[in-house]
Amino acid sequence: MNVVVTGASRGIGFAIAEIFAQNGHHLFLTSQNEMKLYRAVETLQTKYNGVEIFAKAFDLSVKENALAFGDWCLQKAIPDVLVNNAGTYQPGNVIDEADENLEKQIATNLYSAYNLTRKIVPAMLQQKSGHIFNICSIASLKAYPGGGSYSISKFALYGFSQNLRHELMPHNIKVTAVLPGAVMTDSWGNFDNSENRIMEASDIAKIIYAATQLSPAACVEDVILKPQAGDL
Repeated sequence: MNVVVTGASRGIGFAIAEIFAQNGHHLFLTSQNEMKLYRAVETLQTKYNGVEIFAKAFDLSVKENALAFGDWCLQKAIPDVLVNNAGTYQPGNVIDEADENLEKQIATNLYSAYNLTRKIVPAMLQQKSGHIFNICSIASLKAYPGGGSYSISKFALYGFSQNLRHELMPHNIKVTAVLPGAVMTDSWGNFDNSENRIMEASDIAKIIYAATQLSPAACVEDVILKPQAGDL
């Protein structure tokens, strides 16, 4: 399979890229930070040297960049799997958060997925198959203190996923919304997870890979994953 992963240089995105590499699939990766992206590619190619990995840095919050990345992928292959993982988290409350917090998070967490998907979907429609994953959040379902514009943007991404699922259902293209709770990534800083209080990025990757292995008759529409001990 040809697998496109955004936000692939670290965290959940890197874990997703790795599990597909482990299983011999071709990767098309992007992230905003070029140095971190190429470091990630080097790590993957060292471990899985038989896998083709293409990578190019783009800031997908900018529409023209999202479209350019889509074109770059399509020039090389028709994607079978698209994982819209690029995102940003800026905590705050709606009533007093920093100016433009909403605009920045909507641009990265929603518009990047919207614009890239619209660029790639016509090729999937032509081949009458494909699987799109949108990495939403438990914040897509429930407000929480300090969630502010982040939660708003993730609610919107989940709404986008639901509409896309209905539109593409007749065309044999699957859409899965992934809604994780707390996952051990860089955003948790020096959090001590020695007691497995929160999930690992590989947990999310394993669920996504498993969803791609089902028969054409089955689609995992929503995946909600939470720490075994519950939300923080």
